[in-house]
Amino acid sequence: MTQTLSSTGLVDRLAAAIQARILSGEIPTESRLRQETLAAEFGVSRTPVREALRKLQSAGVVVLEPRKGAIVRGPTAREVREAYLVRGELEGLAAELATPLIGDEELDRLHEAQATFRHSVEEVIERRRAGSPPAPWSLESEWERANNVFHQVIQEAAGNRQLLAAIAHLHRSFPRHLTWAALSKSSHLLAENIEEHHRILDAVERRDASQARAEMAAHIHSAGELVAVLLER
Repeated sequence: MTQTLSSTGLVDRLAAAIQARILSGEIPTESRLRQETLAAEFGVSRTPVREALRKLQSAGVVVLEPRKGAIVRGPTAREVREAYLVRGELEGLAAELATPLIGDEELDRLHEAQATFRHSVEEVIERRRAGSPPAPWSLESEWERANNVFHQVIQEAAGNRQLLAAIAHLHRSFPRHLTWAALSKSSHLLAENIEEHHRILDAVERRDASQARAEMAAHIHSAGELVAVLLER
């Protein structure tokens, strides 16, 4: 990354790159972000880094402290509950819209994602029974990939670009590893997560749009509550 880009473009790119690392969990909550370190890493001066951090503060991602730099800010339980309430309604709407439109190829992808999702969860449960800790969350984990495909197929089948954009915005608002952190502590919660996906898929396959909406909304609300409780602890 160089400073040949416009100043605004450079700041936006820096802010997006830093936020992506925070949302992936690569940069944990409460980490201190030092301007000189980031400037050296991205090959820029401290000025655009400072502006990028201010932009992230406006978005509620970091907190700038006088003479101390930026601290990565974690979401509060209230913020999670509010966001997941909205996300549940949006993804529920996506499921409702997708149900009468979804084709055989997309249903096949849902079944494949669900099978992979079930396999990944069952592996984690077996590890727990064997006394081994669950594997750490990763963007490349089987669970994460299968979960993403399952939700994306439904959202794309809904065919509403504004809805997709609104859901994507909410996804970018919180670190993506939090749901896994909440679920992976309990075999029961992991098994229930599989069944929630199964109920969504069953409703979609039966072309029951209202039930698909209700099941998806309940699934998202459940995940939000698990994350909120985790933060409260």
